[in-house]
Amino acid sequence: MPITSAPVASADADLLTCVAQLVRQELAPQIERIDRDGVFPRDFMAHLGEAGVYGASCPAELGGTERGLTEVIVAMEEVAKTCMSTGFCVWCHWVCGYYMRHGQSEFLKREVLPLVLSGERLGATGMSNPMKHFAGIESLNLSAKRVEGGFIVNGALPWVSNVARDGFFGGVGRLQDGGDGEYVMFITPGDASGLTLGDGGQFVALEGSSTKSAIFRDVFVSDDWVLAFPCEPYIARIRPGFILGQTGFGLGVIAACLALMERANKRTGHVNCFLDDRTENLMPEYEELRARILRLADEIGTGDIEQMPPKRLLRDCVQARLDTSELALRASQAALLHAGAGGYRLGGSVDRKLRESYFVAIVTPATKHLRKMLASLDAT
Repeated sequence: MPITSAPVASADADLLTCVAQLVRQELAPQIERIDRDGVFPRDFMAHLGEAGVYGASCPAELGGTERGLTEVIVAMEEVAKTCMSTGFCVWCHWVCGYYMRHGQSEFLKREVLPLVLSGERLGATGMSNPMKHFAGIESLNLSAKRVEGGFIVNGALPWVSNVARDGFFGGVGRLQDGGDGEYVMFITPGDASGLTLGDGGQFVALEGSSTKSAIFRDVFVSDDWVLAFPCEPYIARIRPGFILGQTGFGLGVIAACLALMERANKRTGHVNCFLDDRTENLMPEYEELRARILRLADEIGTGDIEQMPPKRLLRDCVQARLDTSELALRASQAALLHAGAGGYRLGGSVDRKLRESYFVAIVTPATKHLRKMLASLDAT
């Protein structure tokens, strides 16, 4: 039984066909250089924008195609089957546009968002630390001071992925002197005066993601670049889409692991049948999870989300994201056990998917973060 993505009625077949072709022709030949040497597939990322991936959940008046979050997730899954690192970058890029699309700044929507949707300029998220801060896990790294026409931001973010000097990324600063709001969320260009993008270090499975540190030294953020102030209600509104969007690259890892298991079974199926996790039980779980995720994505759609999302929607998105992490871990371990000694080869497909699955489980919101959120939601 070959492993292919289940058909999705709401997804545009032409878009998915285009993404699959780009992956086959442009991404797959670079996979070892991306994983081993940290090569960033910049042209491929731009071509996804030209195909319409980043604008799928955006309305036409803002340069999008109004197809909804479903198509973004399906396209991300297709990319991550071959390279989760690049699939993660697709999410980083898409979610930056998601911030602008739902933010208060008409300048960002008119002047900057089209550059991100088209793939002409890179978009990054910069929200790992704020999301953990608002969950009560760690302190906020950036501080902000209100000045005439904007804010002065200081501090440092250890890792921002899919970032470039000619790109854009989001951030949250805590106001030093209180006033009419405690937090401000903003977009900053990568070449802002006072901003330094440094070496983010080496990673187990994220070398080709253009991940850098971001140090703010008196960086001026004008009001035109502010997404929301105060930003707490805004972050609550975008949180379900932020979290659910990540399931795309997790689904890609799971689907790829199932394919590796089937390939191994052609040679050693007579003994793999004694393993606990096999395609017979993992495939139905993957299909159920994928269908559940796409139903939630259809519910989020391209909505204006001006109203606070229902607690039920947030909880369902958190649960789906957690289930994706846990199934990715099980599927990658099963793929290694199915492959046996052949899967223990450094840099091979099984090795890569095993390392990638751990990233699915630790990227913000990580497994422990998601479980803390569920406990909090259930308690209230």
